[in-house]
Amino acid sequence: MSLTHYDPNARFAVQTRDVEYLRVDGVPLLARLYQPQGGGPFPALLDIHGGAWNIGDRMNDDAANQALAASGLLVMAIDFRLAPGHPYPAQVADQHYATRWLKAHAAEFGGDPTTVGAVGSSSGGHTIMLSAMRPADPRYAAIPLPEAPDVDASLAYIVNLWPVVDPYARYRFAQSDPAAGTGFGGPDTLQRRTLGFFGSEAAMQEGNPQLILDRGEPVLTPPMLVIHPTADLNVPRPMVERFIASYRAAGGEVEARWFEGMTHAFMREPGPETDQAVAVIKDYIARRLAALAVAA
Repeated sequence: MSLTHYDPNARFAVQTRDVEYLRVDGVPLLARLYQPQGGGPFPALLDIHGGAWNIGDRMNDDAANQALAASGLLVMAIDFRLAPGHPYPAQVADQHYATRWLKAHAAEFGGDPTTVGAVGSSSGGHTIMLSAMRPADPRYAAIPLPEAPDVDASLAYIVNLWPVVDPYARYRFAQSDPAAGTGFGGPDTLQRRTLGFFGSEAAMQEGNPQLILDRGEPVLTPPMLVIHPTADLNVPRPMVERFIASYRAAGGEVEARWFEGMTHAFMREPGPETDQAVAVIKDYIARRLAALAVAA
């Protein structure tokens, strides 16, 4: 097993291209690849956008992905099926497939398949967490990858940005707090989009990283960095703190960075805090890959 060296202070020109990574019912799903221009191979990173499971596309995190790729990471940001037209677990299955696809094809784009990690934002943090914790779940692994049938969806690490780690608790929060979802449509929008994805409160509890841990289900717990803004009215800090404690109790390694006074999805806007968060992510990835290299 070979693991590629990653220097977070390196600088590369970046080339972007769109590729079709999956076709479902005749509809193509595209991925934007951010390719550092250099010798490589480069560590590979899968980006899962947010949008309350209902909106958004592969361009959501373009600025951050450009910056990460410029440091020497092959970044793949994907479109996936959205609710309410495609309810749970469709987009988890798409992301599970995308993880395997990236492992199988990374070398074609100058990437190292042994280093694949993921970054997920908000609802994207929820769904990639499910895929990573339950990589053998037949619902999530339902889409075959014929060219690499033995490749799995495990991840070397996860970077989770303001993740919806307990969608049921967040749904109840949106029912009880008029400030919920400030800046993102308000509490009615949060409730509607959550129910549009899950279809029922029972599904919110089944496909729920926090409750999966509470139930003691056997799961994988890849190392994780959590970045969370303290003024988040979309995903309250106590929900994230509870998940971090539960994840650690289940054997997972978690680093948490709290951004004081910032709000949900703050990295969508340029500014010093966004630059700082990108630097935190690069440093974390460098340390995780160095630890993997030692272990190998």
